[in-house]
Amino acid sequence: MKKRFLTASLAVILTASAVYPVSMQEVRAANETSSQVEVKEESLSAKDFLGLTVTALTFQHGSETMRQQIIDKWVKGEELKDLSVHIKRDEAARILVRALNKEEKETTLAEYQEKANKLGLFNGLSNSETISKQDAVKILNNAKNVKNGVSNEGVKEISVEDFMKNPGSFGYSLSPDGNYLTYSAAWENRSNVFVKKMNDDSEPVRVSSSTDRDIAGSFWKDDNLLYLKDKGGDENFHIYSTSFNGNEEKDLTPYPNVTVGLLSGLQGVKDEILIMMNKEDATVFDVYKLNVKTGETKHVAKNPGNIASWLADRDGNIRIAVASDGVEGTVLYRETEKDEFKPFIEMAAGDEVTPLAFSKDNKHIYATTNKGRDKVEFVKYDLEGKEEVIMSNAEVDVAGVLYSAEQDKLLYGAYLTDKTHYQFFDKDFEELFRKLQTKLGVEESELGINDYNKEMTKFIVSVSSDTVYGKYYYYDSTTDELTELTTLSPWLNPEELAQMHPISYKSRDGLTINGYLTLPKNKDAKNLPLIVNPHGGPWARDMWGFNPEVQLLANRGYAVLQVNFRSSTGYGKEFLEAGNKQWGLKIQDDITDGVQWAIDQGIADPESIGIYGASFGGYATLAGITKTPDLYAAAVDYVGVSNIFTLLDTIPPYWETMRNMFYERVGHPEKDKELLTEASPVFHVDKIKTPLFVAQGANDPRVNQAESDQIVKALRDRGVDVEYMLKENEGHGFQNEENRIEFYNAMLKFLDNHLKK
Repeated sequence: MKKRFLTASLAVILTASAVYPVSMQEVRAANETSSQVEVKEESLSAKDFLGLTVTALTFQHGSETMRQQIIDKWVKGEELKDLSVHIKRDEAARILVRALNKEEKETTLAEYQEKANKLGLFNGLSNSETISKQDAVKILNNAKNVKNGVSNEGVKEISVEDFMKNPGSFGYSLSPDGNYLTYSAAWENRSNVFVKKMNDDSEPVRVSSSTDRDIAGSFWKDDNLLYLKDKGGDENFHIYSTSFNGNEEKDLTPYPNVTVGLLSGLQGVKDEILIMMNKEDATVFDVYKLNVKTGETKHVAKNPGNIASWLADRDGNIRIAVASDGVEGTVLYRETEKDEFKPFIEMAAGDEVTPLAFSKDNKHIYATTNKGRDKVEFVKYDLEGKEEVIMSNAEVDVAGVLYSAEQDKLLYGAYLTDKTHYQFFDKDFEELFRKLQTKLGVEESELGINDYNKEMTKFIVSVSSDTVYGKYYYYDSTTDELTELTTLSPWLNPEELAQMHPISYKSRDGLTINGYLTLPKNKDAKNLPLIVNPHGGPWARDMWGFNPEVQLLANRGYAVLQVNFRSSTGYGKEFLEAGNKQWGLKIQDDITDGVQWAIDQGIADPESIGIYGASFGGYATLAGITKTPDLYAAAVDYVGVSNIFTLLDTIPPYWETMRNMFYERVGHPEKDKELLTEASPVFHVDKIKTPLFVAQGANDPRVNQAESDQIVKALRDRGVDVEYMLKENEGHGFQNEENRIEFYNAMLKFLDNHLKK
């Protein structure tokens, strides 16, 4: 593992550094003046040609690691041993055929040369064996024409309803015995729970009857099916039980202003589960045993006021608690529930230790941690706190793992760079995964293992990508039979949807910023109206995959830019902390730099730039039109923050243990008053001249309605017209189908009015 990453690092140092200051200029000049560019006739080295090709044919302009990974796909094995020598025409042909995904059965350089000639890659060039810089500009222009291959007519317009209505049945899972299939599907325009007996011709049975709100999720406890639901988006989730005909629905946690979370299914314990509730104290969660038949609760562990999370061992005993003041913390451990908790692992500011599970013998604890390192790793602790690293990645955090409790072993871990990738720890499971991958004809980043029975012989698997919303399959490994269950939004044709391209660029202060660019299908990537779409959090990240709102915007001719700005998760502690107290400052600069990158590439029309985001993304929208008002011609703020002071004053009570984290990462309302005043858009409405559309849910517990009310009132008091959509039955984002459709119709109309000429 370490050797592999060391080798990759050396390869980056040796090959990826010299090209793009020159190549960026040349490619941009080539875009502007075609063959009239005057460049000295000087033969290119293989290294320089590769760098120039990565810059011209991909959007990886800032990450040396990603550039090298691309080159490694184009140059295999012992090919091009010496990158300092001049690149030959046939060698360039092989690189370009692979770069354009046109490789078929070619094996010799002559065959690659013949394919390149058929594609017209060398049109307009002399017959020189080597390639000059001027030749490279022409070749790469030809290659870009082949790659784009567009008529510039776009695709047919798909309705908002088709993108935003309920996609059909989803969320498939198996009962523990593998005899029943559970999924969610629309009934009365709300997601409800259905059950289907396996290997049976009977019709699925709807077991929930919610008409006011989508079911948030469901799970099995032995032969009992339970589900979670809130009211109007208030995020006070309760656990409900239901009969198998849906006629008898029971709220097992019928406490007002209380939210519930599942802690343990208590395998082997009849009718009881462990839950967390903030019933006794709204600011913290205690642990209870809940009888799923009667609703009776029993207090198991009292929260003294600083416990952020709990972990039960394999026998259902609470033996781990994570105490935190929001910045520093301690993982606490006890031998039995009769003993007092004692310090187990100390966490300094910036440290993260997240206990996930006990081993089968209860003698080890699996966790993810970045303590003493930059990237989050997957580790195993003994009961003395000694650590064994099981999985790490040199470039990014470990994003998740699949641990088999029954087999007591890690099957695989996942990490996210450009896409999701896997590292396997079990040979048999990897063989099963690869077999499924081959059967379905997909990349590993497109395949997901969603659920399985206790014996791990029956599986629910899914396939999704940037252009495929999702397909669910049932796989029986004993018979090797794969059965398709459903396709999400089957009315959407993947051939008419837009590709999502991983990108990278350098921020103005030298950070590597990763993200994604979605370009309209069958349109030239030149001078397009662009929407920059900052993600929420900000301690989250965008990732590659299907996104209905991005696809909707691309379908209407917009390029969509998603930026993993500093403070985004997944890229290590240092990158996340680079965003501390940088709301509206360097975080915003990263977003602005991304827009400028798209303009410099010739992709975005500088006169038709819009910004749209939700939650923190809504804040970034408002910050963008106050900090850089000349950059944006339209802005949409969806449940966004306008006043950091009032945000901090109205966080949900159960976030109280994280208050110091907000002060550390965002700013203290007294100690950092000047900083937060400068960063709060509501105090700078005099700078806003960009047309603005605001949308808000009245029951939002995270970003209160007052956040939107403030900015709308402040602008209207100045005589500025602001569109404002307020939904009384929604919370932090619109979940109800009719509200989603209304919002996106209104947003598109607004954007088209201001960004399309």
